[in-house]
Amino acid sequence: MLSRGALRAHLLAARLAGPVATSREESLRSYRLFAARDPRVTLGLDPEWVWSERDLIALMADKCGVSGDPGHVSGPDVIDPERTLSGLDAFAGRLGDAAGRRAPVLFGTGHPHRLLAFYAELADALSAAGCPVLTPAQGRCVDITTRFGVRTYNLDYVRGVALVRERGAWDARRDSGAHTHSPLPIRAALEGLAEAGGPLPELVVGDHGWVCGAGQLGFDAIGLADTDDPALFVGEAEGRVSVAVPVDDAVRSDYYRPLTRYVLNRACLSQ
Repeated sequence: MLSRGALRAHLLAARLAGPVATSREESLRSYRLFAARDPRVTLGLDPEWVWSERDLIALMADKCGVSGDPGHVSGPDVIDPERTLSGLDAFAGRLGDAAGRRAPVLFGTGHPHRLLAFYAELADALSAAGCPVLTPAQGRCVDITTRFGVRTYNLDYVRGVALVRERGAWDARRDSGAHTHSPLPIRAALEGLAEAGGPLPELVVGDHGWVCGAGQLGFDAIGLADTDDPALFVGEAEGRVSVAVPVDDAVRSDYYRPLTRYVLNRACLSQ
């Protein structure tokens, strides 16, 4: 069993928390764009409240532990590891509740190169506990606006975790897909479920648009978010995202393994 203290030490050593790779400049840019309701950073969330840049700085200071000083404009951003641990505890609680009810669950990630294994281990554990892990609309085309224009992706699943691949990138040996912030993939997946008449998810687990897009539609949604992803924390503050865990979402994939062990243990899902 991984103790809270051991995981705290790992978070700091791996730069999952403490000073992280995300810069203050990147985070402030995201807050400015979010305040302007730019869809690139709202991630499918339609905020009910008015959020200024200062409001977002204050929120992120409270939720993540970043500097609350608007005059602090450069250098690495900081995540308080205690907030990460508390977020993981709440995250595990939601997984444990879903397992107890054998609830249908949908997993999806916009960070497949980094977070796929983290979610896949959780999906395996919930499946073993009797939860249907949903994989709807596999292969469906999703047109997503990128900085290179509109590109067509296909919805795919790896070990029960949804992701998108560029059209033509259907190599079965590949374990990862494309990085995306878009909420369109979760909408496509939910549309596929509705068309098939199957059960809808009682919990959506993921990041970026998977969480915000699901939360906006009224689904119970939990996920991980970096300091430049204010949408998940706004969603949590407004009551449409159940849990947003502050953590660097772009470190090496294997650095998330201790988080997986901790969450599964806290959720009483360890094998």
